[in-house]
Amino acid sequence: MTLAKHKLPVIVIAGRPNVGKSTLFNRLAGRRFAIVSDQPGVTRDRKSVDILLNDRPVTLIDTAGWEEDDPETVHGRMRISSERAVDMADVILFCVDARMGVTPVDEHFAQWLRKQGRKILLVVNKAEGHSGNVAALEMYKFGLGEPIPVSAEHGEGIMDLVDRIEVELPIEQFQDNSALNISLENSEDKPLRLAIVGRPNAGKSTLINQLIGEQRVITGPEAGLTRDSISVTFHDEKGEIELVDTAGLRRKARIDETLEKMSVSASIEALKMVEVVVLVIDAELGIHEQDLQIARLIEREGRCCVIALNKWDILKDRVATRQSIRDRIEMSLSQMHGIPIIAFSALTGRGVHKLIPAVRKAYDVWNKRIPTGELNRWFEEAILRHAPPMIDGRRLKLRYITQAKARPPTFILFGTRTSKLPLDYQRYLMNGLREIFDMPGTPIRLQFRDSKNPYIHEKQ
Repeated sequence: MTLAKHKLPVIVIAGRPNVGKSTLFNRLAGRRFAIVSDQPGVTRDRKSVDILLNDRPVTLIDTAGWEEDDPETVHGRMRISSERAVDMADVILFCVDARMGVTPVDEHFAQWLRKQGRKILLVVNKAEGHSGNVAALEMYKFGLGEPIPVSAEHGEGIMDLVDRIEVELPIEQFQDNSALNISLENSEDKPLRLAIVGRPNAGKSTLINQLIGEQRVITGPEAGLTRDSISVTFHDEKGEIELVDTAGLRRKARIDETLEKMSVSASIEALKMVEVVVLVIDAELGIHEQDLQIARLIEREGRCCVIALNKWDILKDRVATRQSIRDRIEMSLSQMHGIPIIAFSALTGRGVHKLIPAVRKAYDVWNKRIPTGELNRWFEEAILRHAPPMIDGRRLKLRYITQAKARPPTFILFGTRTSKLPLDYQRYLMNGLREIFDMPGTPIRLQFRDSKNPYIHEKQ
């Protein structure tokens, strides 16, 4: 049983830019889920996480800063995303800045929130010490009840805030809920975790929206809209999938802003937390060296991968483009031979339905286990077909092989002087494993262990 199967109360943190919403989000969540920076407008997409708040499961949502602007602009799209989050809220944490005092934007936002018919708690952030408490008194003019002074950065007042939230939570949602005492982190029935990665403006966020059937993530012609890793869930016929949209990954030499470095760091961290990665490539531009670098990073992290060729609908010579990209991948990514390639248009949705089945299949390969008997029958034939090389005048002796684990498939080869086995022979064995046991595209790990000679005794 997972908490995701129960309707959880939704707590939304809202407010204008740079009042500390993401810092408060991380503080309540108990760890850094959202990027935090002094630069206004860092959060562009709403970010949600299921947490335990005083042992009560809730969904906590961080939103973009609320700004009035044309809906076609980035800020306008951010505001629309925040308004959608407010529509789902059971409790709204209206966050204001004690140091800045009451601003016209705060007043306008407070007036709009009152019309939404939601329970609102007025959170006065950056209210450190006595002066902060005094500044909080000014916030009564919003007409939203008693202000709650906190310092999200230093943790002051957070427990008082949690207690106030608990009072406002809808109690009826917890009746007959046997999941109340189940830790969110230790749930056994976890969804398949899938990260969407690629260079900026390849269409990652558009793909996310197409998969889940709603405008969940902000998209647009501007490159680099996504700054933090955004997690959303949806279901296919086989179960729940957690999708992680990531910031575009550029060449390291071009990353010079602190905020972009944090975005890239969050993207790389996301790779370590998922099982499957979809690498989105702009088919119109073709495969770039940076795409290959991202693929090598995926392989190094031991994750299975699916290549997604986006913007397929606008290509003229699709056959030549597909073959060119496949040839480049096979030549440059020998460790991911046979990687699945899916072509589609994320904008129109044409062909997108083929992606998740390919992801599920890649995940099954990544989890594959091979019986030791079958492994060694293949191993004996492989050695007879191509004997190990001579090293220092003596032939290496390879005795047997076993699978140590899956995720990714990892094998241990036993023999004598196995550490001297040349790379080309290692590739020969890995390619054989991949071909005979049908493991295309997934990273394969081959480890070595020397067998002890029973006739050699240690000196006493």
